[in-house]
Amino acid sequence: MHIRLLDIAHARSGDKGDTANVGVIALQPQWYPTLVKYVTRDRVAQHFVGQINGGVDRFELPNLHALNFLLHGALDGGGTLSLKTDAQGKVYSTALLRMVIDVPDAEAAAAGLPAFA
Repeated sequence: MHIRLLDIAHARSGDKGDTANVGVIALQPQWYPTLVKYVTRDRVAQHFVGQINGGVDRFELPNLHALNFLLHGALDGGGTLSLKTDAQGKVYSTALLRMVIDVPDAEAAAAGLPAFA
């Protein structure tokens, strides 16, 4: 089943120098394991190919039902150096929420995940 992150999580983003920081928080606590399993460092890096120049780090925050990603080389030098429209990385959260993950049908149904056509 195709699942949009937008339907199971919300997100916030910002900057630290040339690194965008994106937090993804499960809308329901029971959906957090799905985020952990399918929103991997590699999957996020693939989602942002051509938009970031560095690697991706992922940190799990189970007490908050959240994941935090650092997108290195995302801001063209950072807020004071970048000529990018979004030099503080505020739109990276919206961009990540557009990602679609594939979850086996039985697993998605058991977790009560909303399907994306």
